[in-house]
Amino acid sequence: MNQKTFTLTAGVVFALVAGMHALRLLLGWEAIIGGWQVPRWVSWPALALAGFLSYTAFTLTKRPG
Repeated sequence: MNQKTFTLTAGVVFALVAGMHALRLLLGWEAIIGGWQVPRWVSWPALALAGFLSYTAFTLTKRPG
C-alpha cells in the first residue's frame, strides 16, 4: 500500500467516525462502553477531532508527489 492509498483510507475512516458522532448528536443515540453511559458532550470534541483529521488526510492526498 503506498502513502496516498493509506492517507485516503485514513481520511475515509475518520470521515465515517465524524459522521457517526454527528448522527449521535442529531438523533440522540446513546453510547455505552463497559456499562458506562458516555455523555453526549463527548461527541462534540470527538466530532471536531475526527473531522479535522479527515480534512487533513484528504488535503494530504491531493498534494503532488
